[in-house]
Amino acid sequence: MTVTDPGHAPVRHGDALLLPGRARFQPGHAPFRPGHAPIVVSDRTALDRARDRAAEPVAVVMTMGALHAGHVALLRQARARAATVITTIFVNPLQFGPNEDFSRYPRTLSDDLARCADEQVDIVYAPTAEVMYPHGQPNTRVNPGPLGEILEGASRPGFFHGVLTVVLKLLHQTRPDVAFFGEKDYQQLALVRQLVRDLDLEVEIVGVPTVREPDGLALSSRNRYLSPADRSAALALSRALRTAAEAGAHGPDAALAAAQRVLARADGVELDYLTLTAPDLSPAPGGGESRLLVAARVGTTRLIDNMVIHSPTVSR
Repeated sequence: MTVTDPGHAPVRHGDALLLPGRARFQPGHAPFRPGHAPIVVSDRTALDRARDRAAEPVAVVMTMGALHAGHVALLRQARARAATVITTIFVNPLQFGPNEDFSRYPRTLSDDLARCADEQVDIVYAPTAEVMYPHGQPNTRVNPGPLGEILEGASRPGFFHGVLTVVLKLLHQTRPDVAFFGEKDYQQLALVRQLVRDLDLEVEIVGVPTVREPDGLALSSRNRYLSPADRSAALALSRALRTAAEAGAHGPDAALAAAQRVLARADGVELDYLTLTAPDLSPAPGGGESRLLVAARVGTTRLIDNMVIHSPTVSR
């Protein structure tokens, strides 16, 4: 696929040209064709040109590449909501610790661009680290506050500082009306919503439900690291969550205990945390909706997952 710098040409949107200040999105008009080739840019100048000529509203889906069906779900939600869809592909070094898998994180740009074409993405922004951080790793970073120091933040110190810093930069650079994030990374979604609320950012954040393999394993770019035996063992995570969801009818404590029993019997799973919280990650309520989150290492791969738990509301 050809990488295109749009220069001063209008952006092509399906069969229609989007001219600055003129074209607006109308559902049912300018239909997309399968294989619609996105404009691919890798620097701020080219991104600004393409963004300035994009039809409103604009949606963004931020990724680190290695796109899978979970990303496709985000892209399709974006496509249904917006006239212009931007996908970012950037493996962010700020969110990897010294002993984590930055160097071996899968980088599959050609395949990712083909998938973006299939999903009718309009603009792909694939910057280098030098473009994102032209002065080296930034001294100024977003502090996620207490919510960023629990769960993933406790296991991976500094992780959410790096995540929120790059999210904020990409929101400024792509200027979307709406941004889509997967619920599989539930704590990240909660923190991005906090970021937008606390810093008065004018963008809507939409969470998209987790996409799973037929056997229940949550889709992740890191699943490719699992050996066949590890993959089989990893199914204990989703099995524990499903068991908890079923037990939720007996209350939140019963749900958590049910998941604990499943994981206690799981071979090859090194549990990091299993926690029941409120939907906003505050302490779990006594009933109603809660969220059960789990993280574990299977072989050399660290996996996370979560699920909604519904329990009867206790009258007082």
